[in-house]
Amino acid sequence: MDVTESNFQTAVIDRSHQVPVVVDFWAEWCGPCRQLGPVIERAVAARAGKVELAKIDVDANPTISRTFGIQSIPAVKAFKDGKVASEFVGAQPPAAVERFLDALVPSEADELVATGDEQSLRRALELEPARADAAVPLAKLLYGLGQPDEALELLSKVPGSFAADGLAARIELQRAAGSDDVPDLRDAFAALDDGDSARALDLLLEALPNSDGYRDDLRRVIVGILDELGVEDPLARDARRRLASALY
Repeated sequence: MDVTESNFQTAVIDRSHQVPVVVDFWAEWCGPCRQLGPVIERAVAARAGKVELAKIDVDANPTISRTFGIQSIPAVKAFKDGKVASEFVGAQPPAAVERFLDALVPSEADELVATGDEQSLRRALELEPARADAAVPLAKLLYGLGQPDEALELLSKVPGSFAADGLAARIELQRAAGSDDVPDLRDAFAALDDGDSARALDLLLEALPNSDGYRDDLRRVIVGILDELGVEDPLARDARRRLASALY
């Protein structure tokens, strides 16, 4: 689709909130542009509507070209949610264009994880067995259904995931509940299940000094919660500081 300055907002910026839009900045006199154009067109067509292509003649649309700092062509920018998500300059071989588009379009596993039901999560793990964002929610579902052994087996197959390790530690702590040296964490886990991460972290951090032999398990639970909250979350930043103080 040829796009101009008059419809750029609608055809690219607005549309990119529904589907990724790849913009090919080109000109008639540009030899490399004529090489790259058909490659992108075939690759986009093969994705059957999962990504769209917009072509902008830089000579006919100088304002847009200046706005996006186009200094050399061909230049390709991919827009998602109204912003440039990725880009490249110069003619690229078909394999490189395929990789560029693949990074924009959700995989089958991505779509299954987004669906989030048990069957979809199981299928996602068949496709990509080490996906923490499939294993953790599925393990939570299974644990809620009274299947802790299967939940722990799933989590053990996701190395390097703090969220998976934290959930495994929680299951182990709840299994050990009632032992003399295990702190009573029922209120903390109830708050966590209710989505009250702030109260859950408060209670878990308060329990740390008296956790004795289960101190590391408790730390793993807290770190898992922080991982799911994300690095930039204000609650996570504060809790991370408090955790460091409690441990060291």
